[in-house]
Amino acid sequence: MSDLKTSDLSRRGFLLRGGALGCSLAASPLLTPVTFAATGGENRLVVIILRGAMDGLDVVRPYGDPLLEKYRPTLLGGKAHDLDGFYALHPALSDLMPLWKAGELGFAQAVSTPYRDVRSHFDGQDLLEAGTGEDTDVVRDGWLNRLLQVMPGATSETAFAVGHSDMKLVSGAAAVSSWAPDGRMDMSPQAQLLLQEVYHDDPLFRDAGEEALDIAQSLGVSSGDSFGVSKRVLREQAKQGQNASNADVVASFAAKRLNETARIAAFSLSGWDTHRGQRNGLARALGNLQNAILTLKTELGTNWERTAVVAITEFGRTARENGTRGTDHGTGGAMVMAGGAVRGGKVYGDWPGLDEAQLYARRDLMPTADVRSYPAWIMQGLFGVDATTLQTTVFPGLQLGRDPGVLA
Repeated sequence: MSDLKTSDLSRRGFLLRGGALGCSLAASPLLTPVTFAATGGENRLVVIILRGAMDGLDVVRPYGDPLLEKYRPTLLGGKAHDLDGFYALHPALSDLMPLWKAGELGFAQAVSTPYRDVRSHFDGQDLLEAGTGEDTDVVRDGWLNRLLQVMPGATSETAFAVGHSDMKLVSGAAAVSSWAPDGRMDMSPQAQLLLQEVYHDDPLFRDAGEEALDIAQSLGVSSGDSFGVSKRVLREQAKQGQNASNADVVASFAAKRLNETARIAAFSLSGWDTHRGQRNGLARALGNLQNAILTLKTELGTNWERTAVVAITEFGRTARENGTRGTDHGTGGAMVMAGGAVRGGKVYGDWPGLDEAQLYARRDLMPTADVRSYPAWIMQGLFGVDATTLQTTVFPGLQLGRDPGVLA
């Protein structure tokens, strides 16, 4: 990073952030940082933060509970894929069904962090990444960084970082840095085209907007790769309704480093805040997650067999749909697990039911398990971290409970 001046980084960060569109900065960060750490051994862990509160009741649909359709008369469109006679997988994840059948894809339902009642993206994500039930203003580091601190021989491997602060998940005493492999703004072609059209006749904002887009498209270009997108391509994509997600680019870069010396990777995907128009919005977000998982599987090659992918979100969403064909911030939700090291083909967790008396605060799916327990058991299996360290250092206050057996 020596070839970039501090003033350049500050200016670029300002320009990139200036183009933000969306209802929540916490739910829609502009750049996706990717973080790596090298450890001993051959097992690999990928942690994906799903920012914006994924609706687990739509992704892993408990169609065996008759109240689901009653609560959601307009949301459950498309042909969902039966998983086990009670749960069905959202149609936007159709291409992951071969992984389910091969035992390389699983889910945990009715899980949450200890976070309750306030339902703020910022607070929820802070607590998720801090990995503790304590006040996040007191806990300054993240659980993945604390994992590195207790792993003998752990070292950092960092390629590049610009335009976005580190995730709390990886912040702490262990030497870990971040890099945005594809620096395009996390905006759809439609949004980028709209930005260009709105400010077309305003020289000041037009020039600043054009420069922001140019910078965003130029960041993260590595030798032999180019991720720039021309206005013509943007216009064509906008007409065709395509999504210019960088999820597959992020996952591809992660796979390359994991095939080398890195053993742990973490990144985030946004777009899960579905207050309105959930059917379309959730399908787009799930398409990005599906692309990321399939890219990891393809590019990791034989190393996929020694990899566990964990995708987690800050909280779930309400059991009932709202008046704008979306769902509001809730409590219990779902997490996704994939990889050759995962014992998939199963939805883990205890189903609490959807009767109003069974809901949390009579509105949300009742959590029946601490979401932290699943990555904790995975860490123990992959890296041999003992239970005491997991419950006191990595995830303070966690009660591991019985091993769910999520590793193959």
